Amino acid sequence: MTPRERILKTLKGQKADQVPWFGDLDYWATALIAQGQRPPDFKASDEYIEWHRRLGVGFYLQGYFPYQEIIQGCEVEEWKEGELRYRRIRTPQGTLEECWKWSDITYSEAPIVRLVKSLKDLPAYRYLFENMRYEPDYAFAKKRAQQVGEMGVVLCYLPRTPFMRMVAIDAGIENIVMMHADDPHAFTETFRALVASEDRSSQIAVESPAEILMMPENLTAEVVGPRFFELFLRDFQTRWSKRIIAAGKFSCIHMDGTLKGLLREESGIGLTFIEAMTPQPVGDLSIQEWDRYRGGAEVIYWGGIPGSYFTPAVSDQEFDRHVKEVLSVMRRDRRYVLGVADQVPPDGLERRVARVRQLVDDHGAYA
Repeated sequence: MTPRERILKTLKGQKADQVPWFGDLDYWATALIAQGQRPPDFKASDEYIEWHRRLGVGFYLQGYFPYQEIIQGCEVEEWKEGELRYRRIRTPQGTLEECWKWSDITYSEAPIVRLVKSLKDLPAYRYLFENMRYEPDYAFAKKRAQQVGEMGVVLCYLPRTPFMRMVAIDAGIENIVMMHADDPHAFTETFRALVASEDRSSQIAVESPAEILMMPENLTAEVVGPRFFELFLRDFQTRWSKRIIAAGKFSCIHMDGTLKGLLREESGIGLTFIEAMTPQPVGDLSIQEWDRYRGGAEVIYWGGIPGSYFTPAVSDQEFDRHVKEVLSVMRRDRRYVLGVADQVPPDGLERRVARVRQLVDDHGAYA
């Protein structure tokens, strides 16, 4: 069977010939481009899919939102100063400013000044989303559909749920906890404005040519526990998973941190799968424990190989041992997909990625 045939069978609740193997190579490719080892347009090219084919890994993820955000009624300035990237948004309710710093060591950027810093920023932040407009941007999804072929599927992003957008991008969990504690009414009113705005962008995403729609939550249970999940995540995730499935597509979230405090709740949402799940020794649950958190749901668990295992920090012997152990669990139940948890890092070894294909062929046939 081809990677595409395997994953579609699995997502439809059927059993393929072996455990599907699909890996996220996007971060690794970003680093190779920055190092000059790949051309700037590599990730959008046919060669990117051919790279997956040579390595024997199914393709599914490209970090693509199939819509454009258009800020209305505000003055927006963006500029760079060396490794720093700034954005300033002037609204009738106040000014918001953020700064992100690029790291040449990690080949990534992170916020050093958040857009929302305290309660005083909430009126401007609320105005920003009340006046946000969205337009479809489906060209890349259509291109991917032509490129991917038998190597995989086309996945696009919904927005993060409003709460996780604030956690991961705009405010940070510490600011959120303080604002919610100090003025829960103001925080909730702002949250509702984000929900109304992201409902509009989510609908555009569902209508895109994607076969799979992901809410790219970047969830980890030590940051967002059951209380915030019930207050701010469950309703949005449940509504949009249902709408995605009603549209004839598959739904998922990205949960790449600790699992124990939130996996049971997420498993009951009605998602097709939960992606980027990290087991011990990097995560907090062994692969043997995952099934206990399903609660009878048919949700598929996707992950199993920590990103660090693709680097020289882990021996070839330990790598083989771990992948075989994961496959020994996954081959007994069709509700698993072998994947990277969560990404192959910049110092990933190409031979290590290719090795997975050999291990799956030798040890991944269903029992």
